[in-house]
Amino acid sequence: MINVVLVDDHELVRTGFRMILQQQSDIRVIGEADSAEEGMRLIRTLTPHIALVDVHMPGMSGIELTERVCRSKLSTHIVIVTVVDDARFPKRLLDAGALGYLTKGCTAEELISAVRQVADGRRYLAPAVAQQLAMAALDGSSSPFDVLSSRELEVAMMLVRGKPLTIIGEQLNLSPKTVSTYKQRLMEKLRVEHVLGLAHLMTVHGLIDTPNHQVGA
Repeated sequence: MINVVLVDDHELVRTGFRMILQQQSDIRVIGEADSAEEGMRLIRTLTPHIALVDVHMPGMSGIELTERVCRSKLSTHIVIVTVVDDARFPKRLLDAGALGYLTKGCTAEELISAVRQVADGRRYLAPAVAQQLAMAALDGSSSPFDVLSSRELEVAMMLVRGKPLTIIGEQLNLSPKTVSTYKQRLMEKLRVEHVLGLAHLMTVHGLIDTPNHQVGA
């Protein structure tokens, strides 16, 4: 039996995944979390074979959760399920330790195949994502975000959502001064002068769908 934990802040998404997976005789959903923090707790407590994880959630992101699971040497395999299919983003998650990557537009058959394949210790990529990764490798394309650390990328994502430094610090367990240092460093690396420019750059490179209307300078 393959035990699965669902980590997504949208209840409707979790419900849909649960209904699909529970119809399989060899798959069982043993826990659900609406945040990465709660997901980490469930993974430590229940030690599922698979955790289906969204990337963009309030507080800790799916990137940080993936890295923490891998750093902790837990046996749970991470399958990312997100709306972002740009080749550079899947590569970042795979580098962080995820073993599978699906988009939320995947079919039920793809979801089931991914869970079974990753539970067997094999990597699974959505066909469209695999094709994009192959093309990116062939043409040598890269993203300016490749130079950021995972923590810097996480701070960048929270900045473009309009979150102030104090809130980012609280959610990442960092001091506002440390968050400010991360902000300054990532802005310098990306050669942007304000958060609006950062949001535009992230949109161009497929890391977010559209700039957050709450974005400030």
